[in-house]
Order: sequence, then C-alpha cells, then structure tokens
Amino acid sequence: MQWKLFATVATLTATTGVLLVGCGQSSSSSSNAGNTTAKMAKTQVLNWSENGQDLTTLDPSLATDVISGTMISNSQEGLYRLGKNSKVTPGIATKTTVSKDKKTYTFTLRKNAKWSNGDQVTAQDFVYGWRRTVNPKTASQYAYLYSGIKNADKIVSGKAKTSTLGIKADGKYKLTVKLEKPMQYFKLLMGFVVFFPQNQHAVEKYGKDYGTSSSKMVYNGPFKMTGWKGTNSTWTLKRNPNYWDKKHVYLTKIKDQVVKSTTTAFNLFQSNKLDMATLSGQQVKNEKNNNKLVIRKSSRLNYLEFNQKKVQLLANKKIRQAMSLTLNRKQLVNDVLGDGSVTPKGFVTTGLATDPTTGKDFATENTVKSAVTQDTTKAKKLWKQGLKETGKKSVTLTLTHDDTDQMKALAEYVQGQLEKELPGLKVQSVTVPYKTRISREIAGNFQLVISAWQADFADPVSDLGIMTSTNDYNFGKWTNKTFDSAINTANSTTSTTKRWQALATAEKTMATDQGVAPLSQNVIAQMVNPKLKGLVYNTAGINYNFKSAYMARPN
Repeated sequence: MQWKLFATVATLTATTGVLLVGCGQSSSSSSNAGNTTAKMAKTQVLNWSENGQDLTTLDPSLATDVISGTMISNSQEGLYRLGKNSKVTPGIATKTTVSKDKKTYTFTLRKNAKWSNGDQVTAQDFVYGWRRTVNPKTASQYAYLYSGIKNADKIVSGKAKTSTLGIKADGKYKLTVKLEKPMQYFKLLMGFVVFFPQNQHAVEKYGKDYGTSSSKMVYNGPFKMTGWKGTNSTWTLKRNPNYWDKKHVYLTKIKDQVVKSTTTAFNLFQSNKLDMATLSGQQVKNEKNNNKLVIRKSSRLNYLEFNQKKVQLLANKKIRQAMSLTLNRKQLVNDVLGDGSVTPKGFVTTGLATDPTTGKDFATENTVKSAVTQDTTKAKKLWKQGLKETGKKSVTLTLTHDDTDQMKALAEYVQGQLEKELPGLKVQSVTVPYKTRISREIAGNFQLVISAWQADFADPVSDLGIMTSTNDYNFGKWTNKTFDSAINTANSTTSTTKRWQALATAEKTMATDQGVAPLSQNVIAQMVNPKLKGLVYNTAGINYNFKSAYMARPN
C-alpha cells in the first residue's frame, strides 16, 4: 500500500510486528454494555494519531493508502479478519470449503451480520463489491489483485463483462469463488479491504460521493466512522451496535487525528492528549530507555522513482544507476533519519518472506549490491556517459516529496547528494501534502519523486507486482520484458520451485536495471500509553486491528 516508521527487535517475526499486549481474561460487568472485564478502565476511549498522512477515502474499491485501509478495515469487514501473526480469523464467513484442485472456494456466511443502514450482509454484497472493483469504469488501482480469479484479468482489461467474474451467490448466505489457478495467498487476500462486500443501496444512493466522507458510507465492522467530512484531519471511530461480535469490541470511541509534526505529537502525548505518538530521528534516541517506547518492524520501503515516460533523460539506465550510486544508505538511515530505519536489500523488504525452497530470507538472498550501495566514482562515470547518450550537458529536475518530517529529511539528503556528486545537475525540491503527492504520481505529474510502498500480504509478489509495465502503481512507467515475464510466470505456475525462481529473477532484473532506487526500509517508533492493551499490529497489509483493543485500569 501507498505509504510508515527503530532498531530491529529480535522478537519481531517475519510477517508480524509487535503485539502491544494480549487481551485480558474476560469477566462480566454491568457497565460498558456488558463488555468490560475486571481489568478494563471505566472509560474506553483511545486517542490515536496519524503521522502526517491524510485520510483519502472510505471506498474499499479506491483506497490505496495505509490510513484509508486501516479505517476501512476497522469499520467494515470481509470474509476474514487478520489477527496476530496475520492469522486468518472469522469475519463474515463462518465456514470455508476448498475443492481438491484448490480452485473453488465455497464460503458459508453468518446470518447475523448487518450494515449500519439496517440491511443484512449477504453473498450478493460480495458479488456486487467485487464486480464494482474490477469494473474498468471504477478505475480501482487495486483491481490487479483479483488476477487469478476466473476472468478477472479479462474484465480489468475491458475484454469481458463483469458478470463473468468467478464469484457467485448461491442464495443469501453461500458464496462460491472460482480461480483460474491455485493461489497460495488467497485466504490472506480475503482479509484485505479491496475484497470487502459493498452495499449496493449505499453505492447507488451516494453516487460519486460514496466514501468521500463518513456520512456517505455504511458500515458492517466493529466500528462506525463519524466526523470525517472529506478534507478535515480529525475523525472518530465509534463502536458499532449492529456488529455481529459487538460483545468483543471494547473501545467505545477511537478519536483519531493527523499530526504533521512528530514534535507536536510527542508534546500531545506528554500532556496526555494522545495515547500514541510516532517519533522520528533524535526523539527516538532521546527516549530509548523510556518504557513507553514501542518499536515495530515494517514492510514499508521508501524509494526514489524516476518518471521515465515524461523525462527522456530518466529513461537512460546509466543515468538512473548514477543517481543511485551517489547515495550512502548507511549514512542516510543512521545519521539523517536516525529513527532506526534500516538499509534496504532491494525492492522487496527484509523479513517479508522466506523462500520455501531455500529457507532463506528472500530479500537477502536476492540482493544486487550495486543497486543499493554507494560508488561515487562509478556514478560520475555513468552520469557522464548517460548525458552524452541523451545529448545533455546540464539538467534541472524537480524532486517531489511529502511534507512529513521523515520525507523532508529523505528529500534533503537525496537532493544534496545528487547535486554534490553529479556535475551539471540541479535538483529543485517540491514539498506537498501526502494527498497531493499521490494525485501527482497518478497523473504522472512529476520528474523525480520519493515514493513509498508497503506490502499488502507477506509474499514478494505483493511488492514486485506493482512494477509490471501495466500496473497503475508503476508511476515512473519503468518497463522491462524480462521482469514482466518473470512476474507472469510467478502468477501462473503451480510449481513452488518455479514460482520462487521467477520471483528471484524479477527482483534481480529490477535491481540490475535500476527501475527505482531503494532508499530506506522503515521501522516504526511510537510512544504508547501502557494502558492500551489488546491491539494487534501486522507489518504487511492492514497494520492495526482495533477490534479487541481496550484501555486497562490504572495500577
């Protein structure tokens, strides 16, 4: 997903971050609608914050960023929910049957799930939502994740009708999905927002305004959204009284706000106005012995992307390699960021996935060192050759980036290194809000941009898949036939060995051609109120599951 932020913690697993603490043993109580336990505080309100990025939509078909995904996944629900260690847990589905060839899934749906407008959640809601997402008219940037479901690719490319998608409602509470091939990660996908059901009545009622504010949406998840008007930076998640498992939802409210500055966030935390504040740089060093500091591993990669379609110079491989070779990633993460971020091995993040055929970390095993190391002498040589090949003597380029503390620090370092090491290059920094950066990337309105990606599920294809020549997230329009062919093989083969060989080929091809320049792999440093318990955090896909979170009694 488009998008988050210290030292690596040994207890973090490859696919999951820190679980803040587990839920306490339940006991009955007369307050909090019968949901409180003896360990819970009387007031169940969480004051949360978002680090710099704005909420962009509540439409499951159109969400592309972490915050939108988090809000949707906590206020809406699909077939499954992803719990601790990305474990598949029950959502709307109560039973799943898989055919012997692993190409047909039959889901039995619960009969007590309701939308906030009073409608029942039925199999037809899934059919409608899925068809809406793959419909080219919807322009969902995540429609590509449907690849492998019968006829999805044809529909997305406009060569088949949405009615031919491999999903069928057999009555109200039985759903059948047909695949074109077995998909190892299919169940993980079912916990992702782009596969959530959608209420047709609401979509048609709100039209183009659907999901653009909290009042233009209906909810079937643990919480309901209120107070978001589409542009403001504060909103509230309120416990949904119609949720089928409401007795296990303990927080009555989650008050959320976007805080651009980590300094501001820290001050709000210190004054007890926030229960969580994200830190950066020197703050992390200052608080390293504070027991309220929580460290989380992340699958997010920050990288420099080149607009190879609109800027002829950037289509030159030597130019891209020269730019990457100016960057000292160790200096960048240790001295510039100083927040515990780590040097990247490649486009796939370290710890995301283990190659089952070798037992080794995929990113470490397939790193191409020249794509992520500094060599200023070689950089100057390639730069000179690239300029000659493109008929240039001097160049001025813009570097677009978010207005968050971390992104501004990244941009300042990249700008300084490029101008220092590459003669004749001038870089102009363009600082914009997150929403603006995303919209400019989609429109191709940039030259250089510091982008970010976080895996949607714990598999290399979740990272590599976005860089195929036809993928909407390939904003720089880098194209490579060998890469595309490798991803196609990984997506179509039924052989585990062939699949992972193809993924390795894709990773190495992209690195060798310097499709992008990886900058840093994030970890997240947060100050967290120790009274917050039961929050589930995962590094890939949806980070935060608030369903069972609660505020504990003071000691």
